[in-house]
Amino acid sequence: MSTFFQYVVEGLTIGSFYALVALGYTMVYGIIRLINFAHGDLFMVGAFIGWTSLAALASAHLPLALALLAAFAASMVATGALGVAIARVAYQPLLRAPRLSILITALGISLALENAVLLIYGAGFRTYPHLLTHTGLNLLDVQITFAQIGIVAASFALMLGLYFFVHHTFLGTAMRALAIDQDAARLMGIDVERMIQLTFFIGSVLAAVAGVMEGLFYTQINFFMGFVLGLRAFTAAVLGGIGNIPGAMAGGLLIGLLEAFGAGYVSSQWTDVFVFGVLIAVLVVKPTGLFGERVVERM
Repeated sequence: MSTFFQYVVEGLTIGSFYALVALGYTMVYGIIRLINFAHGDLFMVGAFIGWTSLAALASAHLPLALALLAAFAASMVATGALGVAIARVAYQPLLRAPRLSILITALGISLALENAVLLIYGAGFRTYPHLLTHTGLNLLDVQITFAQIGIVAASFALMLGLYFFVHHTFLGTAMRALAIDQDAARLMGIDVERMIQLTFFIGSVLAAVAGVMEGLFYTQINFFMGFVLGLRAFTAAVLGGIGNIPGAMAGGLLIGLLEAFGAGYVSSQWTDVFVFGVLIAVLVVKPTGLFGERVVERM
């Protein structure tokens, strides 16, 4: 039984990364009905910016907490700005174009980001400094590190903060108005373009946080890490009900648990089969996801 709960802990940790990236997918889809396939690569870019920041701060001999805060801040700001730039340059001019055009553009942005990081950092792995310890709690032979607790807690806090922002602030109300009818929102005086850019900024910031946390936890990153994780996060968004913020969080955790159980009880080689098999099953049986897509308010 302890093995089962150990897999639960590992699944929730992995699922927290998927959930944060899935939130970005679901926000963008809720606003402009776009599956931003470049979003997983923003997660990868955030991880590399965090690694670069920590490497640059290594000689400054800063306290650990301050160095981590600076790395997170640099990654969030830079990745958020990149997300806004992508929205302005690549997506917004095509909002009234056929859906296929903007989909192809998203795939092109994904390849451009991957190859840009490949050219800058090379194809080899980059290693984060080992800043997180393996100390933690041992409950009934289940090892739970403080790092895992922090990752899951931070993911839930960010999801709750995002939910509160969307449902209880003026800007969040404007976002939900866009999700219903962009033309009507524009007639009501809402700056539609700025709201779309804000949505991309928030989604990119969440992806950056997930990228730095994964780098700190697993220590190794590479230019291709965002592709597969992005697909799994997209699966999580679909599973929970794309366009639904709590659903994206739940979907990410469920995919993480599925991956941990599949790797533990069967084989890690079958992980992608289980995860993407779930995607196919959900699309066939319940396309709106487990929690259902919101029709009136997609967020």
